[in-house]
Amino acid sequence: METQIMSIEPSVRVEDKLFYNRYLVDAGRAHIKVRPHATPSPQLLTMLKACPARCYELNDKGQVEVTVDGCVECGTCRVICEESGDIEWSYPRGGYGVLFKFG
Repeated sequence: METQIMSIEPSVRVEDKLFYNRYLVDAGRAHIKVRPHATPSPQLLTMLKACPARCYELNDKGQVEVTVDGCVECGTCRVICEESGDIEWSYPRGGYGVLFKFG
């Protein structure tokens, strides 16, 4: 008996859907801040793949940085990193942050 493995690829990627959202940047008041670190913790490294909006990146020095433009405020980083003290997280000021166009 022959077993067939089917590759199931989504017809629409998350990144394509995020394009519909709008984000009003509150200049100088980021609602997420990565605390200074020499080497990233395992929790911070997890954010490179866990953040659905891909707001976390490694810089040239090998440190994790966050760009809050485009953040969907899902709380993933808060759950993974806040207890370890790797990030400071707060809600954006009223009127700023993500605007979901379709709910």
